[in-house]
Amino acid sequence: MTKTQKTTTKKIELAATRDIPFNQLILSQANVRTLKTGVSIDELAEDIARRGLLQSLCVRPVAGADGEPTGMYEVPAGGRRYRALEKLVKDKRLAKTAPVPCIVRDEGVAEEDSLAENTQREALHPVDQFRAFKTLIDKGLSEEEIAARFFVPVSVVKQRLRLAAVSEKLLQAYIAEEMTLEQLMAFTVTGDHGRQEQVWEQIRESYNDEPYYIRRVLTEGAVNASDRRAVFVGIDAYAAAGGTVVRDLFEKDNGGWLEDAALLDRLATEKLKAEAQTLAAEGWKWIAAAIDFPYGHKQGLRRLVGETVAMSEEEEAARAALNEEYDRLQAEHEDAEELPYDIDERLGELEHMMEALDDRPVKYDPDDIARAGAFISLDHDGRLYIERGYLKPEDEVRPSPSGNAESASNDPTAAASPDKRVVVITVGGEPDDGGEDADDGALRPLSDKLVMELTAQKTVALGAELARQPDVALRAVVHALTLTTLYQFAADESCLQVRVMLPPLRSSIPDPDGTPGMADLNQSRADWSHRLPERPEGLWSWCLSQQKEMLEDLLAFVAGHLVDGIRRAHERPDHRRLRHADALARAVGLDMAAAGWKPTDGNYLGRVPKARILEAVREGKGEGSAQLIDHLKKGEMVKEAERLLDGTGWLPEVLRVAEEDAASVDEPAADLPDFLADDGEEDADGELAEEEELVAAE
Repeated sequence: MTKTQKTTTKKIELAATRDIPFNQLILSQANVRTLKTGVSIDELAEDIARRGLLQSLCVRPVAGADGEPTGMYEVPAGGRRYRALEKLVKDKRLAKTAPVPCIVRDEGVAEEDSLAENTQREALHPVDQFRAFKTLIDKGLSEEEIAARFFVPVSVVKQRLRLAAVSEKLLQAYIAEEMTLEQLMAFTVTGDHGRQEQVWEQIRESYNDEPYYIRRVLTEGAVNASDRRAVFVGIDAYAAAGGTVVRDLFEKDNGGWLEDAALLDRLATEKLKAEAQTLAAEGWKWIAAAIDFPYGHKQGLRRLVGETVAMSEEEEAARAALNEEYDRLQAEHEDAEELPYDIDERLGELEHMMEALDDRPVKYDPDDIARAGAFISLDHDGRLYIERGYLKPEDEVRPSPSGNAESASNDPTAAASPDKRVVVITVGGEPDDGGEDADDGALRPLSDKLVMELTAQKTVALGAELARQPDVALRAVVHALTLTTLYQFAADESCLQVRVMLPPLRSSIPDPDGTPGMADLNQSRADWSHRLPERPEGLWSWCLSQQKEMLEDLLAFVAGHLVDGIRRAHERPDHRRLRHADALARAVGLDMAAAGWKPTDGNYLGRVPKARILEAVREGKGEGSAQLIDHLKKGEMVKEAERLLDGTGWLPEVLRVAEEDAASVDEPAADLPDFLADDGEEDADGELAEEEELVAAE
């Protein structure tokens, strides 16, 4: 072949399709597919009926005994499509003579055609299927329509759509086989792509990359739908308020997770407030509401004894009917290894109804109700849990000097008529004043939580001042140590925690570092850390080598950290420890205003009702200033009050240093133990007269 000659290549010619009437087609025995897999013939027939035949049949002419064409064609490739068309003809939905698009082949082997058709095609990658479902949704189809058209449950459609919504980075990892399908499923519990990618980077090199661990990490911070707060509020109410519920479509999730924990807490608190307002109609003096109460919250309170209300005839009849149904259902299924779901559910309902009837209400004396209170919270199942009839020590009835019974309470609202009496409601330790415009002008007691915070701040300032006065600190510590050592059960007479149980100052104050005195205590701690030995083993030797002045300074520093003047919930204001805290404050000349405390939105004004704000302005600036702001809404009133009180030195009552009780001044001193009693007088040289007499006698 010369250079001028060109090589010719035979071009491929594709067979054209022909329309052949269905009644001229027969199924070939050369079809290699003999096992049923994938979509059923019925489903394929429905799909052809809806959208038509998407793929032609591959057929071969059928020859007669003489080798001549008979006009019939066999189908070696496309047998399932032929069966589906056959079903449509039998159902009279397709004419027998309906033209069927076919590719006619007369070369090669029929079995080869069938084998090639089934092996040369490749199923969609799962990710392509996920994305295709998403595209159909974007095109306007509903999940139900997609499920109907592809003969899958709606739940499968939802699962594939959820997988398609996973971060593209994770989908690519799955395509690259860096991630299993089970892991990809686990990532669908959240729609936050950033969080998905963060967790993937975290676990991909970790020893623990199991799907259950992925789910656990992704749902950290979310609240399970079975949580009692969620049960109490209700998923529908949470969703209506804008909350998002995340569901795991691939595993049992007990109702899913509520992503906005702050919203759930707010809704639970609001609903609890409403329940507390309803309970207030019973006439209680105070109501404390909380999702959870701290351990020992009823310590120091006395439980009233009431009269249990007996069941009425109707209630007794209802109780008997419930018990009869319960016994009957149990008897009918006593031989069953496992109770049917509906029976088990009904038995649970019957138990709850019988428990509700058995939990009888208690009737209290109206006078007791007017002095006592109730706690309202949630039980472990998310149901309302109410404990009525608790009496605070200050509300106990004690004999008056005249011999008549009188209440120990100094609450200015206690003597009010029943119609005007204020019910003190606290939710989570904070007062519920019914909203900024619901204030009726009554001076409600400060909340336990606010009192605790304010007295904690007072304690910090007192400790800082005591640390600057070694002389007073020395006497305070000696006093406390002597009480603990020589006087039985007298430790509460001192506010110093000489057992070195440091009071919880930081946990009791929202902004501890901004509290007056805290900076001084921190600086003192830093200074002493440089003076003292590095190891505790050397501290005793160090103490032995120091001058008295150094030890007094150290003692004052330590004493400043031991002060505990915090008034805790349900503690009476005249508790002996708190009285001593005020006595100590007088001794060191504590002034909280001079120490730097002033009323602000965060530490007082925004935490109390409007009546308390007006009281503060009235005391700090006069009645005229209070009248200038008494018409404002609470938010504006707080801002103006903060401005007006700045520089006045006004303090809430709990931050003021109480005046010395005259009775305590005139009270005779307790007799000292014999070994401490000493009538001798000290002479100018500091020697006792008794010692001089002993020397003279010698």
